[in-house]
Amino acid sequence: MAQTQSSWRPAPQHESLGPLTGLRDFIDRLAASSPARLALLSFTGVILLFTLLLALPFSSATGRVTPLHEALFTATSAVCVTGLTVVSTATHWSGFGQVVILIGIQLGGLGILTLASILSLAVSRRLGVRGKLIAREAMNNAGRLGEVGGLLRIVVATSAAVEAVLALFLTPAFMAHGEDFGQALWHGIFYSISSFNNAGFTPHSDGVVPYQYDLWVLVPLMLGGFVGSLGFPVLMVFLRFRARVRLWSLHAKLTVVVSIILLLVGAFLWGAMEWDNVRTIGNMPPSEKMVQAVFASVMTRSLGFNLVDMNHLEPSTMLLSDALMFAGGGSASTAGGIKVTTVAVMFLAIVAEARGDRDVRAYGRTIPEGTMRVAISVIVAAATLVMVACGLLLAISGQSLDRVLFDSISAFATVGLSTGLTSELPPEGVYILTALMFFGRVGTITMATALALRQRSTLYHYPEERPIIG
Repeated sequence: MAQTQSSWRPAPQHESLGPLTGLRDFIDRLAASSPARLALLSFTGVILLFTLLLALPFSSATGRVTPLHEALFTATSAVCVTGLTVVSTATHWSGFGQVVILIGIQLGGLGILTLASILSLAVSRRLGVRGKLIAREAMNNAGRLGEVGGLLRIVVATSAAVEAVLALFLTPAFMAHGEDFGQALWHGIFYSISSFNNAGFTPHSDGVVPYQYDLWVLVPLMLGGFVGSLGFPVLMVFLRFRARVRLWSLHAKLTVVVSIILLLVGAFLWGAMEWDNVRTIGNMPPSEKMVQAVFASVMTRSLGFNLVDMNHLEPSTMLLSDALMFAGGGSASTAGGIKVTTVAVMFLAIVAEARGDRDVRAYGRTIPEGTMRVAISVIVAAATLVMVACGLLLAISGQSLDRVLFDSISAFATVGLSTGLTSELPPEGVYILTALMFFGRVGTITMATALALRQRSTLYHYPEERPIIG
């Protein structure tokens, strides 16, 4: 008699996963329908998680529960790689709390979705179309879809390599200042991650002020912050084409050129305005003044370490710092601001209009009109956010406009420089700056992506009529 085969079959693997399958399907649907919304939800979820961790008693040095507004502000500042603080990083937080902040900086600098895509790539050895869409969204639509896997590998390799090199230089420098090896190594790692990710957090109670004459500390911090501010797409172009500039993408060319211009012009103007200010650099020798000016120019672009008291700057220097902070760094980088390519596109549009050119051109390429509309939208949205925040903070704090504007732009541009206003604000003011940091990090990116991807076809075209401008 022939044996009958059993009708039992193992259940499909996804059926045994239960809630995990439902969560995965939800993420897949959300990634396919709205990657920008997924980015917002991911950042929000991670910030809430780190808020809970920092609110725990053993996260503080005293063993007490940290108030919600302080924990939320610190978590947001870390994940959004800002560097603004309402409590001292060195004295308020325990070793565990500082590790939590450092992990938040690394997660925020790489990008939550970027890290998720990297983990997926490491586990499955490949990224599906949806995974690539998620990763591309995380990197502000940088590169072609087929290049996403390579870009992710470059993100990991570059971050690890740069941070390791910075730590190797900084650790002996801190040992030379009297720290033991373990403490110097921890500080070297902390500063390397903080500088490359343009965070500006410092584990020292006096920040980097005690090292203002030590180039072995200042130069690595400046280089780490500047490299991080260029953005991973630019670093990928460097690694692929190196010095063959003619093969660089338009994005890489604009980012590098505008970044260098802002660095040099910012250093020259900052040094000139503060040259005779005895409250900042007026009593220093000329060589030290130039170093301080270059350092300040790099820091105001997004990094956020300071060697002088921001309240002692000349009013003109504070205005210059506001402008440099608002410009920020490169797209898909660890820096904030409206991004240097946005500045470049608007400047090129103004030049083209002044010349009477129909097209906006740069390096043998024509910039699409849609890109200019996105740039205008980002600038207007950013200025509106800062203006609304300033109005609210002025009403809450009663402080002068220059201090409120400085800290507001610093929060929005995720810089981390402060006049001290941030730590003086009541809880409601802290919440306003928290929201400003969040929207400054993910809001304009999300809006730019949504505008760039949203194209509505119409079956008719209204007659053109030019309104009077100016």
